[in-house]
Amino acid sequence: MLLPEVLRERARTAPAATAYLFLDEHGAEAAALSYAGLDRRARAVAARLAAVAGPGERALLVLPTGPDFVAAFFGCLYAGVIAVPVIPPRRGRAHPATHGIVAGCAPAVLLTTGSLELDLPIPERIAVDEVPAHGPALDPRPCAPGDPAFLQYTSGSTGSPRGVVVTHGNLRANQEMIRAAFGHDERSTFVGWAPLYHDQGLIGNLLQPLYLGAPCVLMAPLTFIRRPLLWLTAISEYRAHTSGGPDFAFDACVRHAERADVPAGLDLSSWRVAFDGAEPIRAETLRRFAATFAPHGFDPGALYPCYGLAEATLLVSGSVPGRGARELRASSAALGAGTLREAVAGEPARVLVGCGRPAPGVDVSIVDPESGEPCPPGRIGEIRLAGANIAAGYWRDPEATAAVFGARRAAADGARTDAAAGLRTGDLGQFADGELYVTGRRKDLIIVRGRNHYPHDLEHTAQAAHPAARAGGTAAFTAADRPVLVQEIERDTEPSAAAAAEIAGAIRAALLRDHDLALGELVLTVAGALPKTSSGKIMRSAARANHLGAGFERWGVSPVNRAAG
Repeated sequence: MLLPEVLRERARTAPAATAYLFLDEHGAEAAALSYAGLDRRARAVAARLAAVAGPGERALLVLPTGPDFVAAFFGCLYAGVIAVPVIPPRRGRAHPATHGIVAGCAPAVLLTTGSLELDLPIPERIAVDEVPAHGPALDPRPCAPGDPAFLQYTSGSTGSPRGVVVTHGNLRANQEMIRAAFGHDERSTFVGWAPLYHDQGLIGNLLQPLYLGAPCVLMAPLTFIRRPLLWLTAISEYRAHTSGGPDFAFDACVRHAERADVPAGLDLSSWRVAFDGAEPIRAETLRRFAATFAPHGFDPGALYPCYGLAEATLLVSGSVPGRGARELRASSAALGAGTLREAVAGEPARVLVGCGRPAPGVDVSIVDPESGEPCPPGRIGEIRLAGANIAAGYWRDPEATAAVFGARRAAADGARTDAAAGLRTGDLGQFADGELYVTGRRKDLIIVRGRNHYPHDLEHTAQAAHPAARAGGTAAFTAADRPVLVQEIERDTEPSAAAAAEIAGAIRAALLRDHDLALGELVLTVAGALPKTSSGKIMRSAARANHLGAGFERWGVSPVNRAAG
């Protein structure tokens, strides 16, 4: 069944069962939706939509995590209107990316709340919280697998956001892939906090539980950011089977546990799938998390590294439930030469975390990015994908769609075939013992004297080189054929030329020692200077453009001498 049919069936067979429970900023229950209640609200929103927008037109969803967002999203699915979730505004102003999204997809209607006023060029506006649940209702319009369900705008960490066209068939296929790969059933309670305008929050945390008929507990992203341990408290209280987030979420919990007492009575023994994805996964992060929370019932076997992207709807590969994370001590020299192999004793190594096996129904191949020919075993290449979960393309961008979704790879017999079309992920990696290891982004790769350097490795080394180097505040890239690194400094560090020289020396020494890399330029800048996506990822291409343009404010350097560093 397609998702509108799934909700209708849940409302028919289990009308009073709780579909979603929403927590407030203190972790208390603030609202709930049953399947029947959600179906009623979605049909009411669909009726209002049908009066102002036809099937195939777009609706911009500007709503926080809560019942209104869920009703609006399913109202769009019921009405045949293409949902476009975007970042909720802060201080009454739309996020800068929202204006570009509006220009690109031309929404016919804005779905928001009555208290929110936004200056956006959208013809119609519906306050979802003011639509009466028992007012006029619209039964779901028939939809086909190839019909667009929503546009997932990418985070823009490597360029301008693009609207990925996710069809009803893509959703159905990937929901089944997630179910099979994670070992889910109707008893797999979820707890989530990831933003619902991103694929992990929307498809993984919101739609997968509905697909299963499992209960879901949601909190706002800002609640997690302010109180990471409240996430674990919810997992404990509601006996969650599945929950997760990007790597930084696990690190944030460890950092807070080190600074404050872990909540009394915390019991994580129910947590069977602790998924970690959406950014590079650090072995150190997983080890520290397991060690910190094992005394509170956490099983390291629950750690579930995974890999996915919006262009593949969400999931591509994942670990084996109960197995835990798999690590590979990869030879640093081999990685620099574009090869993946285990390091021998005494050889410098980089510990990689495996992203599991391809989900059932996904064809993952490793190819030479230029020729499209399969890479021999051990040779790192571009990850390309095929399967029913691969999205239809980018909204009204045929050139980008052809470049990314129209790739061709060689068939097993070496013959070229249109049937072997594949999605260019732009990610680099290789298999080892059946496990997929993602080594970096092709566009971000820094090549010096024929050796490959992965930006996230350089950034991690820089952040660990000195206590004043701000975690999550580093960007490494190439400018004018020279390797450049921009490092934010912690706010509580007293600026001075001497301190800047000490920090810069520590970073340069660490990069030379660990990566045999002499930086062309090192820029120390103030906290918050680096551009980031809404999900907190460093935008390296934007950082490079800023460096080549106006430049970054130099930390610890007097205004008359900003060329130092």
